Amino acid sequence: MAGNLERPLANFRRFFLLPKPGSRPRACLTILACLPMLAFSGCLKHTRVLERPQAPGVVLSASAKQLIQQLDDRYNTIHSMLATVLIRASVGGAAKGKETDYTSIRGYILLRQPSMLHVLGMLPVIDTRAFDMVSNGKHFTLLVPPKSLAVTGTGTVTTPSPNPLMNLRPAVFYDSMLVRKVEPDELVYVTNNTRVERDPHTHKLLQEPDYDLGILRRRGDSQELMPERVVHISRTNLLPYQLDQYNDQGVLVTKTLYSNYQTFDQIPYPTKIRISRPIDGYQITLTIEKLTFNHPLADNQFELKIPPGTKIKKLP
Repeated sequence: MAGNLERPLANFRRFFLLPKPGSRPRACLTILACLPMLAFSGCLKHTRVLERPQAPGVVLSASAKQLIQQLDDRYNTIHSMLATVLIRASVGGAAKGKETDYTSIRGYILLRQPSMLHVLGMLPVIDTRAFDMVSNGKHFTLLVPPKSLAVTGTGTVTTPSPNPLMNLRPAVFYDSMLVRKVEPDELVYVTNNTRVERDPHTHKLLQEPDYDLGILRRRGDSQELMPERVVHISRTNLLPYQLDQYNDQGVLVTKTLYSNYQTFDQIPYPTKIRISRPIDGYQITLTIEKLTFNHPLADNQFELKIPPGTKIKKLP
């Protein structure tokens, strides 16, 4: 029986150049040497056809100085704004494992430089105040009539509330709706990149070239630079489409997305602003319905009277 198997085994070894039992394994190296040849010959590869993103028809160029000048000009042009908006809020997210969306409500936002803000949200159907918030940049007052509650404090959250929306501060609205200019003591850098996104209407992939204008501040007299914000600017129109804001520890605290630009009073402005606060766990989406720039706003339009009998909670 052993003799009958010896001849086929010998032929097998000769065909595949395998060594005889007990011999040194030099012939089997030929098989290993042939593997790259098989791969390059096309026997071991498969090619997939991928969708090619469409390049924009126009790509604009600007220097760092020009980007800063345009940012400063837009900021200096807007002295005040009066907006009618839809406000939609959601809390949670991937980190929480769930997300809760709230019904959109109509609202009104008054803003006046350098730091005055008034945000009013109305309850649907009955058209009464859901909340009312005013700020002078240092202190704020939030009135919640349905709960007969008023909250007063500074613009900084010192003790976070378990309710994410109670951590909302006026600066989140102000700094997202009006991208601040570059101050003389701030340092900047500019990079350019191309992102690929799918058009929500045509569902086609699009190339979106952009500039990233980073704004930093030196920590004291040290060599350490701290990021303050990054303005992402589209090269198709040289307008901001995203704003990232950082705290003193270099942590991203606010991410704002801008889209659907329209012209109001000869000023281009986004009609959809999505504000995300990843640490606080909430998102606010503002949809601009009406917008007026540089209309005179009086001081009493940024005042809020607390009704008698309202419970007042003072935050540090």
